[in-house]
Amino acid sequence: MANKNIDMSKLRQIIKLSVSHHQGSRSIRDATGVSRTTIRKYITQFRALKITWDEVSKLSDKDLNELFHLDPVLPDPPDREKELYSFFPQVEKRMKQPGMTLHKLWKEYSEKNIDTFQSTGFYKHYRIWKGRSHPSMHMVHKAGDKMFVDFTGKKLEVIDKITGEIRPVEVFVAILGASQLTYVQAVESQDVADFIICCENALRYFGGAPAAIVPDNLKSAVIKSSRFEPTLNQNFEAFAEHYGMVVLPARVYKPKDKSLVEGAVKISYNRIFTNLQDQKFYSLQELNEGIMRHLENHNTTFFNGRTYSRMDQFKDIEQHVLQPLPPVRFEMRENVQVTVMKNGHVCLHKDKHYYSVPFINVGRKVKMFYSKTIVEIYYKYELIASHQRIKSPHTYTTEAAHMATYNNHLLDWNPQRFIEQADLIHEEVGRYIALVISKKTHPEQAYKSCQGILSFAKRFGNDRLINACKRAHSYGLYHYKIIENILQKNLDKYDMDNEILSMPAHDNIRGEGYYK
Repeated sequence: MANKNIDMSKLRQIIKLSVSHHQGSRSIRDATGVSRTTIRKYITQFRALKITWDEVSKLSDKDLNELFHLDPVLPDPPDREKELYSFFPQVEKRMKQPGMTLHKLWKEYSEKNIDTFQSTGFYKHYRIWKGRSHPSMHMVHKAGDKMFVDFTGKKLEVIDKITGEIRPVEVFVAILGASQLTYVQAVESQDVADFIICCENALRYFGGAPAAIVPDNLKSAVIKSSRFEPTLNQNFEAFAEHYGMVVLPARVYKPKDKSLVEGAVKISYNRIFTNLQDQKFYSLQELNEGIMRHLENHNTTFFNGRTYSRMDQFKDIEQHVLQPLPPVRFEMRENVQVTVMKNGHVCLHKDKHYYSVPFINVGRKVKMFYSKTIVEIYYKYELIASHQRIKSPHTYTTEAAHMATYNNHLLDWNPQRFIEQADLIHEEVGRYIALVISKKTHPEQAYKSCQGILSFAKRFGNDRLINACKRAHSYGLYHYKIIENILQKNLDKYDMDNEILSMPAHDNIRGEGYYK
């Protein structure tokens, strides 16, 4: 414990034993447990102060501590050091530029100044200046490298115009590492959809994307944290990929990984929350407009002790190195595993709509990824089909190229097979099935309907199915749902005035002979 500051009671004991009892450092060490080096230091300091033991005994602990532990007074630095230190704020700012080094900045400084320092002296004084300006020695962030994101602990409020109910809302904060340009937005929740929207709006506000996004271990971003390979939310990972970023979750128990955004959260409390606390907002849009006004003021206010703001620093060092944003915004996707049917289609059961895939994939289990506008189908991570999403139920989206491979595969499902099965029940059913198939652009689109119609023979009997096909034909409707409706409502049992229905001749109807 040599040369360490000690408790004031022990300091009094050391002085008393030395002055009143005339004991040496060895005896005082045995009595107090303080090292001889420390004892000698305090005895020498006591004698230099030229005060008595009685005066020391009357001092409070605070006064005694200040008397024996005064900070040393540093002499004023010489002029060339003052000039060098005035250059360091510019050094700190430019060190954030990609590829910039202290050696390059020293060379630049030495070329402009005659009475300059060698490189080692330059480095030493810069470390001293950094230690005084930033005692924690915060991490140096390169321009265009990282965006840090998090939600604030405190919430803001929105009032329902109709009920007057006060609803708390979440507040999202994003900050660029190098320039510290900040984005703040109120949002309904911390779920993955709202979180991604906030991250995307932050990128749009910055006008570009950094190389990496650093979230805290939010469930919307990180499903399972790990020191080595955290499990990311699939949609958040896809969002980052859409904007050309990698996801680097902040490490658990590593506060410096997220210190920048935590600092931004604290500043947002002072510069945004406090300025909004006496105002009432009746929608998220109103609240975000209020946030944006104070956010702009925050981003254009000079840093303490600097002659530039976050916005100035962003425009100088970071704006031009951000990645350009893609023209299309990210769309969240859901996924489901399905089996390719024998008609070469897969069904998105949420919409009850069918999409074609190449026939070579019949019988395979594939994965469908779908957003608001797009449906993509993958087999073993390879994209095999892509379609615009259509939400009309019981209809087909079919690409002709997918059906072109049909003849290359011996399949159980084909038009002739369904017509022959229908003819075994009755010729009227065979004609009706032929018309169901002929109404589709691609025969494969009708296979599921044909299968369903023929299955009614087992459930309701051949006679009822025959009558249902006749009645559906009289309506001019040729699909599964009309047959189901007729049978369920017993419409096939009503007399149709004994009228014998015949199939109309029409150029657009291929007829049963077409498939033989």
